[in-house]
Amino acid sequence: MDSQQRPPRRASRPGGSRSRASLQSAMISEATRGIPVITLRSTVIMPLAIAPLYIDDEQTRRAIDTAQHHDGLVFVVAQRSDAIEHPGPLDLYTVGVEAIIEKRVTMPNGMLSVVLRAIRRLKVRQYIDTSTFLLAEVESIEEHFDESPATLAMMRVARQHFETAARNGQRITEDAVTNVAMLLDPGTMADAITSSLDLQVAQRQAILELADPLERLKQVDQLLVHELAIIEIEARIQQSVQHEIDRSQKEYYLREQIKVIQRELSESEPGLRDSLDLRERVMSAALTAEARERALRELERLEGMPTMAPEYTVVRNYLDWLLALPWQQISPDQFDLEAAARILDSHHFGLNKIKDRLIEFIAVRKIAPQSRAPILCFVGPPGVGKTSLGRSIAEALGRKFVRVSLGGVRDEAEIRGHRRTYVGALPGRILQTMRQAGTINPVFVLDEVDKLAADYRGDPSSALLEVLDPEQNNTFSDHYLEIPYDLSKVIFVCTANALHPIPSALQDRMEIIELSGYTEEEKLHIARQFLIPKQLTDHGLSLTRIDLRDDAVRSVIREYTHEAGVRNLEREISALMRKVARRVAEGKRGKAIISAAKVPEYLGPARTYAHEAEKSDQIGMAMGVAWTSAGGELTPVEVAVLEGRGQILLTGQLGEVLRESAQAAISFARSRAAVLHLLSGFHEKFDLHIHMPMGAVPKDGPSAGIPISVAIISALTGRPVRHDLAMTGEITLRGRVLPVGGVKEKALAAYRSGIRHLILPAKNMRDLAELTTEVHTALTFHPVELLDEALAIALLPRVASEANTPAIREHEAIYAVSNCEELAPDGVRNPEKPNPLPAPASHDRASQLIVGVR
Repeated sequence: MDSQQRPPRRASRPGGSRSRASLQSAMISEATRGIPVITLRSTVIMPLAIAPLYIDDEQTRRAIDTAQHHDGLVFVVAQRSDAIEHPGPLDLYTVGVEAIIEKRVTMPNGMLSVVLRAIRRLKVRQYIDTSTFLLAEVESIEEHFDESPATLAMMRVARQHFETAARNGQRITEDAVTNVAMLLDPGTMADAITSSLDLQVAQRQAILELADPLERLKQVDQLLVHELAIIEIEARIQQSVQHEIDRSQKEYYLREQIKVIQRELSESEPGLRDSLDLRERVMSAALTAEARERALRELERLEGMPTMAPEYTVVRNYLDWLLALPWQQISPDQFDLEAAARILDSHHFGLNKIKDRLIEFIAVRKIAPQSRAPILCFVGPPGVGKTSLGRSIAEALGRKFVRVSLGGVRDEAEIRGHRRTYVGALPGRILQTMRQAGTINPVFVLDEVDKLAADYRGDPSSALLEVLDPEQNNTFSDHYLEIPYDLSKVIFVCTANALHPIPSALQDRMEIIELSGYTEEEKLHIARQFLIPKQLTDHGLSLTRIDLRDDAVRSVIREYTHEAGVRNLEREISALMRKVARRVAEGKRGKAIISAAKVPEYLGPARTYAHEAEKSDQIGMAMGVAWTSAGGELTPVEVAVLEGRGQILLTGQLGEVLRESAQAAISFARSRAAVLHLLSGFHEKFDLHIHMPMGAVPKDGPSAGIPISVAIISALTGRPVRHDLAMTGEITLRGRVLPVGGVKEKALAAYRSGIRHLILPAKNMRDLAELTTEVHTALTFHPVELLDEALAIALLPRVASEANTPAIREHEAIYAVSNCEELAPDGVRNPEKPNPLPAPASHDRASQLIVGVR
């Protein structure tokens, strides 16, 4: 039940209440029988106080009904704990007040409202539980006091403290002060003051249980002193708050006046008008706390400068950049995996591994939106779709797409910006592009990251370390901005044609994803699905005007382009479309049907000059395979044996590593001269000229070890090399074959050029797993661990017509005599006779290792 206690009044009870004589008689008789008990939560009623109660429990209703059927007296006592719903005798205090029910009203909601008037203190002898409500056997508490000077002084002090608390505070009413002033005994005064104070239940109960009036008044006076201290502190706090409010209102009023004055003046002063506009933009912009503080500080500097000051333009430009950058604007991500897969498939053919990786990223973002954005690096030859993949990622996620080309950038300030002390200073390309994006979470493509350079102005790749490091890029520092900028929500996608120019520290911060070149069939699908429809739209044509046959597309791929990607293929298809568009513009009717035979009429003669598989077996010529930034290339190795003094001539613009590979091949041949049946001392009697065609193109790397060795031994022995075979692999002086890089691109180059067999290091077989079934079907792969195995596969038996060098004839004559072989008159072995050259010792083992990977 709830109660609202009011202080006691000295006025007599209202008319209709019983006389004092009958009340005393009732109280005396009550001592001999039980009084109905009303329990209170969270409050204590003091004697002579008037308290309205709101009752909703049935037990208290029955207690009130019983009291009204007798003399209207009840015993009101507080619970020890508010949490108890139906308290028992042990849950109640033993001191309460006797009260009379003055008024009873039943509310419209069924709740019972009663008004109690407390009379005196009572102490419980025992509680009686009647199963419907509690009764209490009570006894009165006698109070004695004398009117000594000490008592009067205590009453006067308490009265003054109470009046001061009422005057300084807001909780004590004037009626309560008037009532206390009229009281003449200390006990009643203490009870009245307690009823007016905001005290806890335990404090009120402790005062109620004090029987000595003077002691009770002293305790109440101590509570008054504490209340005065609280009121004083509240007053100081309220005064301080009011002072701040007044000051803020004053500042607001003055600023509004200044705005009005400035608005009137701005019509004639453009500088003032700019200052007002900038302030409004700063206050309305979605800036971080640090950016807003810096903007306001710079704005104050600007307002104190004359518009003609040199620094004015610098500060104004800085504020414009600060307000133009996105600080909190973010575009919501789209997490529809099926839609993302459709977008990727509609823009790119194949590339399943990369598409799966992107779908996995979207799935992770869907489950954990706060996860870090990946930093991807697509590495592959030109034209395979690295940059367009970044655009597809942005479309799949529903984010903005921005791109920066880093090719040729050699100044660190291009990344970090220039400090404002320089004339014409600007932020770096990172922040310039973020301004262009307009959000803090775009897909940001750093194109051609392998083309970065360095000079005396700094190393841009080192500046990128902070941009691409998830641990640091949330506080990226630009020299121009000079405050941290958050790049952690950006998805960075880097593209490169090669990995080796990229510093290892930068590679460590990126997830490398390699893209290989396309096969002819893949290019045909790409042309049909993407390139031809795009060019038809660009040239205003339709399928009713042109019929580009598949054999024509294959002819363009083979004879007019030689690339890993499809960029040149698109260019040639565009040339075909232009020719047809001209026919249409000239009014010629009919449909242009372009077959392979008609391609030269539109594009002219074939223009590719790439190496292809040889038509016949050759002596002293082996076909190598090289990796380039444009994919793979066939690189033939030619060796000529000349009469001389053992000189070695290397031509074809060969690099240092490639020259060392040639020296290693010659040393291997000399060390195995007896096993290979080479002429003893050939390195002293003959010169070796090793040449790699296309001399204008620099060449380097260790992977030409096998083709150089095969070509040298073929030239010295006269044994031809298979024309449908290409090879790659590094060799050691002991003839071991070591793994090399770029095997996937080399295999695709061999396939495109018509090669049918490829020798490669055995440890590189795992690099072929991502090749298409088409390539595995067309190529037979021969993994080798020793150079002897490669020789057994590559070299064919020598025939008489090919033994046409002095070294071979001298070599043949010596070994034929030792084997009693019949020679022809010119010193060449009779082709009808068996081959006198035994196969190498490892021939049988090598034959077992010739396997085709399907």
